[in-house]
Amino acid sequence: METLKVKIINRSHHPLPAYATPGSSGMDVRAFVKHPIVLQPFERVLVPTGLYLQLPRGYECQIRPRSGLALKHGITIANAPGTVDSDYRGEVGIIVINLSKEPFVINDGERICQMVIARYDRVEWEQVERIDETVRGDGGFGHSGTE
Repeated sequence: METLKVKIINRSHHPLPAYATPGSSGMDVRAFVKHPIVLQPFERVLVPTGLYLQLPRGYECQIRPRSGLALKHGITIANAPGTVDSDYRGEVGIIVINLSKEPFVINDGERICQMVIARYDRVEWEQVERIDETVRGDGGFGHSGTE
């Protein structure tokens, strides 16, 4: 497995995003807030992180929900996965939404999401009149059944 070096500015007093285990693909990211944020049911908020990235060209940062927060509290990322492009230089902000029936408090240092750095390719469209047939064809949205 290769290691990718990414430049980062951390204006928070929290540790840098880190992998929880050797097999983790996502790094936990922490909230950087002056005061706790009370997120009411079905309310969303932009949570600052204090992090600024300089990703190499051809890479993106994906912001994903934390499964524990989603399962236990109904807290998720509104635009999951969120994307931070390689040419963005502002603070990484996390759009968090409360899908539960109870208020949720986001405290300073709360692990609010996971960050995955991923390589991508750019597409050059080739406009054609036909595309290859497959067994599936145009079946979608549950077409393959429940078994």
